[in-house]
Order: sequence, then structure tokens, then C-alpha cells
Amino acid sequence: MTFPTIAYKHTNTNVDYKLQDLLTQKFLSLEKYIGNETDVRLEVEFEKVAPQKNGNIYRIEANLWLKGNLYRAEATSENFEKAIDDVRSGLDKELNRAHEKRSNRFLKGARRIKEMMRFGR
Repeated sequence: MTFPTIAYKHTNTNVDYKLQDLLTQKFLSLEKYIGNETDVRLEVEFEKVAPQKNGNIYRIEANLWLKGNLYRAEATSENFEKAIDDVRSGLDKELNRAHEKRSNRFLKGARRIKEMMRFGR
């Protein structure tokens, strides 16, 4: 599966298609959170930060809209590849947290129903 819509934005830099393909491959690991959802949109911004004394600094920002919720991650690094890895792991953490929160809420409700059935309250 691939993301139905990926919008790329380039600020102060030109990014070749190799980086866009790398980003798509890395973000395929987030497929487990997406499932069969069709309303998925991903916006990625590649940016070269203003000139620094110690070399170039690159920033990537990713916004993922999934099931009406916005998940956002941002990373700054000395190269785009490292920043892509950091952004993917950041989105993975956010999506995992939301998934755990949903499943915990479900289990909490199931426990309440079980208690009501057990004691007739």
C-alpha cells in the first residue's frame, strides 16, 4: 500500500526524486496504523535552514491526516536521510500512542460492561 496523497513542499532547496522515493519507502512502515483507511493525506516539507557556520542544516516536517486527526513530526539534521528517519520515528510514536489510547479506552469500557453484567448495576 502507498499513501493515496503525498504533497511535497520545498523551501530553499531542490530535492531530487530519490529522496522522495526514500521517504515513501520509509513511511510504508506506518501502514499498520492506516489499515484500509482511504481518507489519508500526508504533507511533507523539505527545507534547507538559513546558512550556518558549521555547514548545512536540513529540516523535514510531516503532517499526516488520518481519520480526522492530525499527526505531526519535525526533524532537523545535517542531511535529509537522517531527518527522514527521525520524522518517521516521530510519527510512529504519535500513531502508536493514539492507537494505545484508543485500545485502552475500549478495554476500560469493556471492563465496566462486564462489572455491570456481573453485579447487575
